[in-house]
Amino acid sequence: MAAAAAGLRCCFPGSSAIGSGFAKPSSSGWGWCAGAVAAPSREAEPVASLGQRTRVDFPILHQEFDGAKLVYFDNGATSQKPSSVMKTLDDYYRSYNSNVHRGIHALSAKATDAYESARRKVANFVNAPNSREIIFTRNATEAINLVAYSWGLSNLKQGDEIVLTVAEHHSAIVPWQFVSQKTGATLKYVGLTKEEVPDIEQLKGLLSNKTKIVVVHHVSNVLGSMLPIEEIVTWSNRVGAKVLVDACQSIPHMPVDVQKLGADFLVASSHKMCGPTGVGFLHGKIDILSSMEPFLGGGEMIADVFQDKSTYAEPPSRFEAGTPAIGEAIGMGAAIDYLTCIGMDRIHEYEKELASYLYESLISVPNVRIYGPAPSQTDHRAPLCSFNVENIHPTDIAQILDLQVFSSLSFDHFILYINSCIVFS
Repeated sequence: MAAAAAGLRCCFPGSSAIGSGFAKPSSSGWGWCAGAVAAPSREAEPVASLGQRTRVDFPILHQEFDGAKLVYFDNGATSQKPSSVMKTLDDYYRSYNSNVHRGIHALSAKATDAYESARRKVANFVNAPNSREIIFTRNATEAINLVAYSWGLSNLKQGDEIVLTVAEHHSAIVPWQFVSQKTGATLKYVGLTKEEVPDIEQLKGLLSNKTKIVVVHHVSNVLGSMLPIEEIVTWSNRVGAKVLVDACQSIPHMPVDVQKLGADFLVASSHKMCGPTGVGFLHGKIDILSSMEPFLGGGEMIADVFQDKSTYAEPPSRFEAGTPAIGEAIGMGAAIDYLTCIGMDRIHEYEKELASYLYESLISVPNVRIYGPAPSQTDHRAPLCSFNVENIHPTDIAQILDLQVFSSLSFDHFILYINSCIVFS
């Protein structure tokens, strides 16, 4: 029997866990991109892995505990930050800290330029056709709530249906529960197959003219499985349904092209892609965003204010009320620069090797139960792994790993619903 309906998750990141996996990276190496810490030349270590070559860029990984190097496995919760991102944040607060879009002085102009440059970087990173389609939010959770309230409350009614999978993060479920309670719309859940991946055929069968929006992850933060978003979008379009994609666990790990995926909405968080906390983004098709009501009121989201009414700015300003997380958005742009410099294809290929090594190593350990598909069962299994050890509580395992200088996540509540859908044995 498993100790609890919970588990332990290990996750390699887009680049920070590249340098903190099972391989034994040395502290020597070289800075991968501009702004990285200076280090020996390539000739000094000609066969170094991508992990060894990037680990030096992350100051937090330079720590040692009782002579052992820190190994960070909690990237599914938040990633570590390279020196270039921290330098960008420091430069903003030291050199041009100012509000954006509301001053004509030099500092405000510089801050505004950097802030909007970050928006363009995000747009380019996900291949959005227009930077106006990028809305800065506090995080992916707020981005989902924005869609749920601004689009959902205006477009859903009694009898309509919202389709989700049981493997969604609760941040992608709870907002739609709120909206369904307010509108009378019904939530329809897609279950798991025997391979413990969302049942895509069941999803296809649930779609009807009652379906108004489909809410799915790109990569599961629990199962490590990847959904065929392009197919889901095609099926959904046939019945006139919108699609919202939670890309938090794919954006840091692989190339993501919103035009190729075709989803109406896509959300992600900066802090999981080597950027600062407190900022994320929503990508939405511009025609849909232009038809949506504001999510919050005040600040730059207005065009004109009268005593009895207001008119609203065009996107993205319409959805960015108040003073935004300016430095954090600029820092997210620096994180994108860092990942782009390495190359998302290169990161993805290296992580596939790590994912296979992680899975095969864990499955060889007696009494370990891994959740989700084996790498051979799908085209891609993400570099994360949820598992239980027979007769040992996951919190105990996490604490033991922590004593061995492994930082991991023991989780009980981020995926409450899926706990009831998997037989823990």
